[in-house]
Amino acid sequence: MSFVSGIRCSKCSAEYDPKDVPLMCAKGDLGRLDLYYDYDAISVSLSKVGLSERPHDIWRWKELLPAEERFAVKLGEGGTPLTKAGRLAQVLGLRKLYLKDETRNPTGSFKDRAMAMGVAKALEKGASTLTTASSGNAASSLAAYAAKAGLRTVAFVLESASEAKVAQLLLFGAEVVKVRGIESGEDPTVRLMMEMVKRRGWYPSPSFGPFNPYQVEGPKTISFELAEEMGWRGYDWLLAPTGSGCLMAGLWKGLRDLTEMGLVDAHPKLVPVQPTGNSPLVRALRLGLDASRVEGEKHPTTIASGLSDPYPWDADAAMEGVRRTGGLGVSASDEEILNAMKDLARYEGIFAEPSGAAGLAGARKLVEEGTIDRGDSVVVLVTGSGLKDISAATRLAKAVHVIEPRLEELEGVLR
Repeated sequence: MSFVSGIRCSKCSAEYDPKDVPLMCAKGDLGRLDLYYDYDAISVSLSKVGLSERPHDIWRWKELLPAEERFAVKLGEGGTPLTKAGRLAQVLGLRKLYLKDETRNPTGSFKDRAMAMGVAKALEKGASTLTTASSGNAASSLAAYAAKAGLRTVAFVLESASEAKVAQLLLFGAEVVKVRGIESGEDPTVRLMMEMVKRRGWYPSPSFGPFNPYQVEGPKTISFELAEEMGWRGYDWLLAPTGSGCLMAGLWKGLRDLTEMGLVDAHPKLVPVQPTGNSPLVRALRLGLDASRVEGEKHPTTIASGLSDPYPWDADAAMEGVRRTGGLGVSASDEEILNAMKDLARYEGIFAEPSGAAGLAGARKLVEEGTIDRGDSVVVLVTGSGLKDISAATRLAKAVHVIEPRLEELEGVLR
């Protein structure tokens, strides 16, 4: 049973019947279709006490999700660990630092939460061919869930997508098309995806909102899990790597759901972290712009390929969440992101790709400049596995000695 009570376009306020499973606003204004829930009905079956009897995956929160569980394609998404990062907290000079390790999801990134929703709704709608525009993680996640469901996937990825991500895609059986060059802030993979949606009726499955309203509902389960893992007590900051803005939008939606349900009474400050070479959302926040005035990055450059979306499609919801919680945006250089990768591995045993480590780079920056008080309680999302981008890890690794199997040579190396 679905508890979605209404669907409304975020731009023109046109309303749609949830039973029709709409994907995009019929007016073509690229407004995300926002979902609204019947919280009174949900409260009958969802409570803090009742949660203890449920499995630890995203379906633990099924009443607050748009897809009915009977359509679910389950690979073990969600239920990722929250670890207290004692050694890293000491390095940063923080009293309380927590890491939400999204690398533990089935395909190695938080995108599994989104694509579990997208594929479930595709099955409900009776779709047979799914298509996406992605820098890699969303596409490989979609391909995995589509493979489990027996659906076809056609993925348009940027030429810069890592070979590891493309290999994942191909092994999951996706048809992959690499596309050259971002021009003047426009992502060509999105343009090609939408052409195929119009011409062939394919089901659009990018991880951002205007083209599929259900997938942004998946990441909000991170907010749900954090509330429960933190013992329903408030915490001060929540930092997340940000590209298109879908993750930040999902986190904000989750916090609102928790408040409406009366499960929490305080929000952490939301902080999107973007690479210095591609930070249109952060720039707009700092300039105090309205979401309608956000401009895409004309020539994005960053080692964090997963954050290379030139335009933040979910900027409106992301910026609303940041402002309503008293948060802010911060950017991090490639060097700062690579240092965060090293610190996550060295001090906490978490192997992250550059995109996945950007949140920590932002946290360090805000601590050093005094924005984050050293006594604050800070949660950082680690969103993608280092196995997604081995080339970046190889750049950071030291050369390995090769020796003859003799003790004197071993002693020399160890010295």
